[in-house]
Amino acid sequence: MKVYVPTPPRSYTEQKGEVEAEGSTLGELLSGLDRRYPGLRFRIMNEQDGIREHIKVFVNEKPARDLSTTLRPADRIHIICALSGG
Repeated sequence: MKVYVPTPPRSYTEQKGEVEAEGSTLGELLSGLDRRYPGLRFRIMNEQDGIREHIKVFVNEKPARDLSTTLRPADRIHIICALSGG
């Protein structure tokens, strides 16, 4: 399935904004991405294995906060980072 990666963590995906990944759940997908792109999962997940507060993950344009969210091969995953600063 296609995973759209925001600009900040693209340093982990060889600057790719779109990558292919597999997994039957969101957790499996993120673990697979981390094996392929080491360090990426840490940018998305916190130490308690939850999605970081400033990160939103959408599956087919619907928000997904649970790592057990079921995925299908044709799904589109968007990872969105909130921006902040002053």
